[in-house]
Amino acid sequence: MGRKGNAVQDSVACRGQLPRLTISAHACGKSGGILKMPAPRAALRHAVPVILEAVIAPLGLFYLVLTLWGFRGALIAALAWSFLALARRLRRGERVSMLLLLGTLLLTLRTTVSFITGSAFIYFAQPTAGTIVIAFVLFGSALVRRPFTQRFAGDFCPIDPEILARPLVHRFFVRISVLWATVLLLNAGFVLWLLVTSSLHAFVLERAAVTYSMTALAIYLSIRQFVVMMRGDGITVQWGSKVEAALLTVEA
Repeated sequence: MGRKGNAVQDSVACRGQLPRLTISAHACGKSGGILKMPAPRAALRHAVPVILEAVIAPLGLFYLVLTLWGFRGALIAALAWSFLALARRLRRGERVSMLLLLGTLLLTLRTTVSFITGSAFIYFAQPTAGTIVIAFVLFGSALVRRPFTQRFAGDFCPIDPEILARPLVHRFFVRISVLWATVLLLNAGFVLWLLVTSSLHAFVLERAAVTYSMTALAIYLSIRQFVVMMRGDGITVQWGSKVEAALLTVEA
């Protein structure tokens, strides 16, 4: 069963998809359970297409067209990419990530306002204002104990409902909502400062560097806290398919 399960997981990972996170029993009868986390490469194969499709591609296309044909052409190119990506998934009956859906909606609003005003400053100030709003939404969801971050988790790693129902996991998402809200507010502050001090071409690259760096740090802290929380709940956390055999050998 173990080899068959690993083969299935490896096959799914090779297609860029991740198996759902579930807690299984120890083979040696030990209390608690085993949570097998995806190998880092498998996790990247799953997450990178989501981020590339919803974030990196429209940004890169915007910057390319901005350099060649100007601001309005860049607006149209970025928005067209998002709509095509959304239409492609809907036509194939594929799951639309929350990141792509919200990104397309916000980009449509930003582009409409920017076309009316003709202002690049307003175009880039809008997502900063949106980031601040999202940060306060995250703070609010944490206060009412209905963490919004839990809705985004499936975009990057499918999680079994039984895991989500665990009290400590719910508490984790509440705390992570506060973490991400704080990161978003800090990011908004840096981006706003860059917006008023940098040129348009420099700002596009500087904003990407700041945003991606802070996002990477928040992702690392989120994963680390999740692993610490699961181990504190008596769950053995393993990474990848080769860790299980080594761990069982030590336990035996």
